[in-house]
Amino acid sequence: MDRVSCPALLITAPASGGGKTSITAALARFHARSGRRVRVFKCGPDFLDPKIHAMASGAPCDNVDMWICGEDDIRARFAAAAREADLILIEGVMGLFDGLPSSADIAERFGLPVLAIIDARAMAQTFAAVAFGLANFRPGLPFHGVFANRVGSARHAEMLHTALPADIRWFGALERHAGAVLPERHLGLLPASEIDDLMQRIDVLADALASTPLAELPPAVDFDAPAQAPLPDSLAGSTIAIARDAAFCFIYPANLELLEAMGAHLCFFSPLAGDALPYCDAVWLPGGYPELHANRLSACSALWSQLKTHVEAEKPLLAECGGMMALFDTLIDLDGQSHTMGALLPGRTVMGKRLAALGSQQVELAGGTLRGHTFHHSRCETDLLPAAQATRPDGQSGEPVWLRQRLTASYLHFYFPSNPAAVVGLFLP
Repeated sequence: MDRVSCPALLITAPASGGGKTSITAALARFHARSGRRVRVFKCGPDFLDPKIHAMASGAPCDNVDMWICGEDDIRARFAAAAREADLILIEGVMGLFDGLPSSADIAERFGLPVLAIIDARAMAQTFAAVAFGLANFRPGLPFHGVFANRVGSARHAEMLHTALPADIRWFGALERHAGAVLPERHLGLLPASEIDDLMQRIDVLADALASTPLAELPPAVDFDAPAQAPLPDSLAGSTIAIARDAAFCFIYPANLELLEAMGAHLCFFSPLAGDALPYCDAVWLPGGYPELHANRLSACSALWSQLKTHVEAEKPLLAECGGMMALFDTLIDLDGQSHTMGALLPGRTVMGKRLAALGSQQVELAGGTLRGHTFHHSRCETDLLPAAQATRPDGQSGEPVWLRQRLTASYLHFYFPSNPAAVVGLFLP
């Protein structure tokens, strides 16, 4: 294996909502503004945080998940980033030890220094107890130190610092900045493209970090690049049309890279802009927010007709989560309003106010096992019989996969590099 070294830091917290995304983006922005090349990664399946990090760092943000991506995929991406970057930042998922596998598992496996962001609101000396627990819960974890977020004053920050055990490093504090809070809605943070003043918000936080120890580079980490066989050009000569706009925006950069590496030509179109279906051999409708744009999607009758013709010609179409919702007869939004959709699949999807499904899953397709995740608030009501049933890591039943000719539809968001052969089966004309 080739070995390459680069300063790196995994940024975590005791729980979700503590400010991991904001601090990671601000730190990336601070170092990028200083002339450093920064690469950011996000632990776990996530489409929203990576777009914020990509804007803050000026470079694509890939996801890393030990179960979905696999160790070799992560190792290769870290090594590739280390060859070109001056700093690698990895934002954790949920709390440090949450999930199987967890952010802590990634930190241990790759020797990544761990910085814990602790929300210090309404907290004094207990801050030190939380920090002590994170640092010592798992012996051998490369714990780097703590940072206090949302402190009330300089006096509050000093109180937190003083309470820390001597062997836990203090990396500073950030006072509450109402103007820098990143807005949210039902699936998490707003997409980066919908936050008009996103960079101004991140710059406010980056300015605040400039006077903290986080302004210094973290320790260098050695990354080993695994030997990888070249991908076959199985999709050479094919054109894949991909919907991409505010309604269809959940796309892993790694998925696009894989399709291109296997020879496919990618072209993008916007249903919301009224685009016609481009000339293509296959179509991908990724997830997103069709429920927020249902009125405009209802008016896309020409596109739905083109997609029906595409499917009836036995051409491939992959519809994931929101992309699938747009292909049923109707969609019922959060206000109970019914909207006519594409009518390529019989039935309807109904939005709910509570999370309907969340977690990693895999499914056996014609080309092999493909991994991914599910995360949605809607439910599907259809008489269609599943052609396949996904399973969770614990073996329990997961999401159905429906087939109609070469149309593959499911709530699953697939991570294509988990099995390139299965992806060929989805898109090969």
